[in-house]
Amino acid sequence: MMTNLFSAFDPATSMNMSLNWLSTFLGFLLIPTSYWMLPSRYDSLMKMIQMKLHLEFKMLLGPTSKGFSILFISLFMFILYNNALGLVPYVFTSSSHLAFTISMALPLWLSTIIFGYINHTQHMLAHLIPEGSPGVLMPLMACIEVVSNMIRPGSLAVRLMANMIAGHMFMIFLGDGLMNSSAQWIPLLMTCQIILTSFETAVAVVQAYVFSTLSTLYTSEVTYDNT
Repeated sequence: MMTNLFSAFDPATSMNMSLNWLSTFLGFLLIPTSYWMLPSRYDSLMKMIQMKLHLEFKMLLGPTSKGFSILFISLFMFILYNNALGLVPYVFTSSSHLAFTISMALPLWLSTIIFGYINHTQHMLAHLIPEGSPGVLMPLMACIEVVSNMIRPGSLAVRLMANMIAGHMFMIFLGDGLMNSSAQWIPLLMTCQIILTSFETAVAVVQAYVFSTLSTLYTSEVTYDNT
């Protein structure tokens, strides 16, 4: 049972290569060029979402946001597409794998840290000791801040991965129960499956928003008030 359960998250389709990871790029097929050139409801919806996110990310990043908001809007849309596609039957959920999530969180965090220490060394070192800390506790506070900064990409990656895995595991359990249950339980299980699918749709949006927002907050510590 456990082998069948977790085989839904197995990226390998053959001994030589895996075609499951190609589903990561299926989101680009949902944005054909006709939507970019011709006005449509889809185009209006995308522009409205992007504008709302731009205003929020610009507020978090401060006056030095420049093109950073475009980066995090693109990150939000990319994660959202992959989370949503994972809800489609027989489509591989790439965002439920640590290799996918850490490949976004780690380079973004590392580039931000390197940029901060190269260009704003004093500002970055000042962040290690909160204002008003007692002199005796300053070394301990610096160690705690260093550790908290180092675990940020891991927390981002594991949060997204764990939330996507948890919801899909519940859906697999319900699906197995629906296939093996008697007729009187089918309406109840179908109702639970519909409710859980709706909930997972909301989780897909929320987790994309949380990932991009936390990335914006981490970046703002380096870019804000440093022009």
